[in-house]
Amino acid sequence: MISGAEAHRIGKALASVAEWASETVIVLNEEVTDGTDKVAATFGAKVYREPWRGFIAQKNSVAAKAAHPWVLGLDADEVAPVELRNEIAALFSAGRTPSEAAFRFPRCTHYCGRWIRHGDWYPDYVTRLWRKDAAEWAGIDPHARLEVRGSVGTLSAELLHYSNDSIDQQISKIAPYSADFVRHRQQNGLSAGVADLTIRPAWRFLRAYILRRGFLDGWQGFYIASLTAFSTLTRYVKVLEAEKKQSKK
Repeated sequence: MISGAEAHRIGKALASVAEWASETVIVLNEEVTDGTDKVAATFGAKVYREPWRGFIAQKNSVAAKAAHPWVLGLDADEVAPVELRNEIAALFSAGRTPSEAAFRFPRCTHYCGRWIRHGDWYPDYVTRLWRKDAAEWAGIDPHARLEVRGSVGTLSAELLHYSNDSIDQQISKIAPYSADFVRHRQQNGLSAGVADLTIRPAWRFLRAYILRRGFLDGWQGFYIASLTAFSTLTRYVKVLEAEKKQSKK
């Protein structure tokens, strides 16, 4: 795991793997003072404090510290239920080693009192179990992805994701995530056009709510699709805003 100030919920994640993981390794942001390290210590976790360098660098740092050849990556707001534990254990039963380089499994998110099983948020396959020498984290911060050298198998059991405690918490993520997006666009000389401001947001809503049946998730499904469209619009508008500020300089 990598972690920030997560003392209020990291215990649930650690408890879900404590009885069957050979070790637990956490890279904790060095400025965290809420007691996350103390909670982790109660589960026997090895905790390393490091300055924040972004999701990708931080995830690669903690994976490098793992002593065993296979690594399971979790976030502090995720839980590996017994069904997933059993399916992973079966991969290594009788001392055998999987031929695949990594495995992915569906992730189900709990949001505002409801498990979300449609739209853009489900099945949300994540590749989180991998052979240490066969993969590294890459992508664009904050959206890290695991680049695997070799085949990726698929498990059926779900990883449980307790994403946001409130709507306010979800909204608060838009600004920092869009800032990373703007930075990437500028670094690659990419601007934003009319289609980015109109077609992209509309498509994101249509895909999530209609094509992927987000309407079956009640008002939560409608809100998720709407916020996804708004977040998309915000990212591209902020690209234009940054360009305007740069031109004035």
